[in-house]
Amino acid sequence: MLRCPNCNSKDIGKIGSHQFYCWGCFIELTVNGEKMSVFQVEEDGTLSSLDDLFFEEEMPELHAN
Repeated sequence: MLRCPNCNSKDIGKIGSHQFYCWGCFIELTVNGEKMSVFQVEEDGTLSSLDDLFFEEEMPELHAN
């Protein structure tokens, strides 16, 4: 069972073949194999990525010299 990475809710609706919507906190999830992307739905219907908030450990670390 898919759980929301933001609010841990199981109240997830399927809106596309790999797209889901959390009714608990109103974010959209895209699942492609092992990779999940998280988006905030803006007032105009566009999506803003929230991946940097949820998946920091997967991002390469940049070190200033």
